[in-house]
Order: sequence, then C-alpha cells, then structure tokens
Amino acid sequence: MEQPVAVVADSAAALDPALAAEHGIVTVPMELEVGGRPVHEADMGLDELVARLDDGIQTSAPPPGAFVEALEQLRAGGARAAVVLTVGSSLSSTFQSARTAVSLLGETLPVAVVDTGTAAGAEGLVVLAAARAAGAGASLQEVEARAQLVAERVRLVAAVEELTYLVRGGRLAAGAARAGEHLGVRPLFELRRDKIRPLRPSFSSDGALDQILGQWRRSRVDGAALHVAALSALRDEDAGALLEKVRAEAEPATALVGSFGPVMVAHTGPGVIGLAWWWETPPPS
Repeated sequence: MEQPVAVVADSAAALDPALAAEHGIVTVPMELEVGGRPVHEADMGLDELVARLDDGIQTSAPPPGAFVEALEQLRAGGARAAVVLTVGSSLSSTFQSARTAVSLLGETLPVAVVDTGTAAGAEGLVVLAAARAAGAGASLQEVEARAQLVAERVRLVAAVEELTYLVRGGRLAAGAARAGEHLGVRPLFELRRDKIRPLRPSFSSDGALDQILGQWRRSRVDGAALHVAALSALRDEDAGALLEKVRAEAEPATALVGSFGPVMVAHTGPGVIGLAWWWETPPPS
C-alpha cells in the first residue's frame, strides 16, 4: 500500500513530542543564539530561556540542510511525498529555507511547502490538520489544500506582560506598541494571516483572559466543529483554566493545552498566555 504523505514542521509549532510522534509528524528544530552561543530550540528548556532573556537572545530559521536531511530520511523510509509547514514568513525566514531545501532535493521527492502565516499553537493546529489528512490517505495536493484552508482560518490571540519584546524583535512597530500600552495595563495582540496587530489592552490579567474569550466567542460559527489550543509560557494551570472556560460553552473536536516554545517566548517575553482556534464548517450536503 502506498505510504501516506509525510508531514514536516518546524519546532515553532511547539507540538508536544508525543503528539507529534502519534501523528507521524517530523519536527525540524528552530535555532537560538544565547549569549553568543548557538543552541537548537529543542535543547533549551523554557524556564532556562526565560531566566536568560536579558542575556541577548537571537533566533533564526533552521538551515536548508536541516530540511534536506529530514526529507531524505523520509524518502529513504518509503515516503512518496511530503508537505513542509513553516512558521509565518513575516516572523522568520524558515519558509524560504524550506523552499531552498526542496530546490536542492531536485525531483527525488515531491514536496509542497506551506507558509502557515502563524506560530505556536496556531501553527500546531495547522500541522495537526495536515497530518490527520495525510494519515487518512489524502494525496499531496489534498494535504496541501487542507493545510492552506486551516492556515487561512486559524487565529491566535494572546496577552503579554509588555509589548517591548515584540518591538525589540522587529515584529511590531514601536508606534503601534506605544499606542497599545498604558501604565498598569496588560497588552494583547492577534497573530492572523501572517500579521501581528495590537488589540485593546486590558487593565488586569483576568480582564485580558476575558478579552481573549470575547474574541473567540465573536468568531463562533454555528454548526462548525471547534479546534482549539490554550497556550502559555510556564503557566500551564492558567492555560488549562482558559480551555475549561471554552469547554463550558463548546465541546471542541480538538482540545490542547500547550506551551509557547522558546523561539516564540524570545519575541513575546515571559508571562504570555493565549488561545489559538479555528472553526471547521461541515461540507455542503
């Protein structure tokens, strides 16, 4: 029987390794430079990164060779095709790195590269949807289309302690940050379709969570299945409580409690918490 399409993702998706293994997802690690020393994202715990945020942390895409190695191993293992899903191209050069890798492979393995336009749990939801399609025997074109559909719909709304880190990394304009930050408030932002935009800030942590839930409620699509991930940086209990508030109003088809990965936290700072979701409308009858 023909092998299902292989699914490859960068580690910015921050998928739990056991969940990735369950769905046959191959992860290529993002790169960090901490205090001038190169480190694979997978080799640095989030608690250590948070403790060293002021040491000078740079992030970078996996080199093309890392994608080439992963794809060649999949081909040797019997894969007939692969879909590579990357963090948003406005956030990282990972998409370009993956495309370069495909050009180096030549025609030895058919590969589609999809820019998810997002990161963290939102990227993870795109990757999971693609992997489930591949596991069900979908073709390369069908898995690619599934990933593109979810990438178009998925949203990530998060609250941070301050927008300084997003500005420092060039992910948000300083003027927009100043407009969104006021003394004693908790800034919020949305990452959607490869764009980060500041949302109305909240005056408390509880208020920020209410605003995140409000964004989710207003997006609701009647009759659609919900896929959702509650995310935090070292605040698993709070993320779990956020997911339970969602469950009280809608039972998700996919429900995850996860962590923002080190690369994401390097750009958001500590204390970040958020919700990623997309609504799956039923096919026309």
